[in-house]
Amino acid sequence: MIIIKLGGSVISDKTVPYSFNREVLENIAEELSRFYPEESFILVHGGGSFGHPNARKYRIREGLTGDVERKRIGFSKTHQAMLKLNDLIIQVFLEKRLPAYSVSSSSMFLIENGHVVYGDVEVLRKLFENGFIPILFGDTAIALDKGIDILSGDQIVSYLAKMLKPSKVIFMMDVDGIYDRNPKEKDAKLIEELNAEEIRHLLKSPESAGIDVTGGIGNKLREALKIAKHSEVYFINGKVRGNLSRAIRGEKVGTRLRF
Repeated sequence: MIIIKLGGSVISDKTVPYSFNREVLENIAEELSRFYPEESFILVHGGGSFGHPNARKYRIREGLTGDVERKRIGFSKTHQAMLKLNDLIIQVFLEKRLPAYSVSSSSMFLIENGHVVYGDVEVLRKLFENGFIPILFGDTAIALDKGIDILSGDQIVSYLAKMLKPSKVIFMMDVDGIYDRNPKEKDAKLIEELNAEEIRHLLKSPESAGIDVTGGIGNKLREALKIAKHSEVYFINGKVRGNLSRAIRGEKVGTRLRF
């Protein structure tokens, strides 16, 4: 079984609210269809331009504080926006004759201090054992410490990898992998392989690596440190046709974690 994380920047344009990169999703679905049903998959997608606007507007990460009634409304609106994005993705997969099945993350997980403390994965296990492709998503979630919070797709992937021990975890991003500095810089170089010590160095020395350790890449690397104890981990450009197939086959592509 392989877990694939569809980054929000792959499936949407984060600068355009409620945008959807349908052509990219069609390419991804077509590539998966070459390996299904011999290989089983679980997909987790990010919020992209659907979840983030409401999450920011209603300050969901602050929990149930201040105007609690407004927070509850915002919590529900954020979840509904994610359901709309999830439905768009599901429809593309169904059109490609892939039995994608929506699984609401907020109904599965409890979090505390920003981490998953409980998740019921047995339904997921039975879904992929019976030939379905479960598709989860970053979502709002009940938090034991502050009432409500945001559960990221990367956190979901990390928890699922620990519980289900997939053969591979593939992070699909809008860049070719992990770089030694900001990939927008002219002399940035792609790091083709990373080990645990090198990841820790990058996270401790962001000024030398050009990595925003408080942002998405830093969070992915932290979760990848946990995931790589159980599975192969790849970081690839999800917008480039063929990259996903190469990662599934274990070929050289993007950045691979070696532990």
